[in-house]
Amino acid sequence: METAHKGKIGPHLGINFILFYIGAVGACTVSITQPRYLEVDLTYKTVTIDCTFSKSGCPSAQTTSLWFRHGVQQPENLCLNGCRSEADKFTVREVLAQNQVSLTINRVTSNDSAIYICGIAVATHALAPGAKQTGDGTMLVVRESKLLSREVRSLLTALLALLSIYIAGVCVIFIIFSKAKSNILRNKKTKEDPQKKSARRIFQEIAQELYHKRYVGRSQQPQSLEEDLPVR
Repeated sequence: METAHKGKIGPHLGINFILFYIGAVGACTVSITQPRYLEVDLTYKTVTIDCTFSKSGCPSAQTTSLWFRHGVQQPENLCLNGCRSEADKFTVREVLAQNQVSLTINRVTSNDSAIYICGIAVATHALAPGAKQTGDGTMLVVRESKLLSREVRSLLTALLALLSIYIAGVCVIFIIFSKAKSNILRNKKTKEDPQKKSARRIFQEIAQELYHKRYVGRSQQPQSLEEDLPVR
């Protein structure tokens, strides 16, 4: 029974896709824009796929939005009953006056990876089927959560901020101590300079006195020798 039901769904969806892709021949045309690719991880609880459309030459008639999903299994219609409640797996929101619709996937799992196609149908009158069109589809990829959770990332960010403050404080303290040490050494050198100068002056005076005594002694020595020599 289930096999027969699936067999009926396949051709029905195929007909829907053909009708939505070709559209109706007439003045009323519809164009659809939706994102080509979305990638999320399992930290996301919900994912919303936006769909915008524009109408040209269409009367003020009823506009209907439909969503299709094509994944590993066969294509399937989504939200035939409207999907207005957030308790459902899918939630459809329509702002038709602004030409916007969206599909929200609740309780995201890795099985939600698929291509989601937005369809718009505009009814004209009883004799014409109206304008129908589908978007190019949005490929949704749900990956395993390899990254850290948001709480852990927030904690790491706070720790990095505290570490930066600590390093900045250490640098400021090091600079202050370095300046204080240089000032102490400069003051010490200033005090030692007069002592060094006085000791140098004393050493120079002693050296000059010794040199003077030695020079004077040598200059007087020949005269004394001449006086001691006997006269022939």
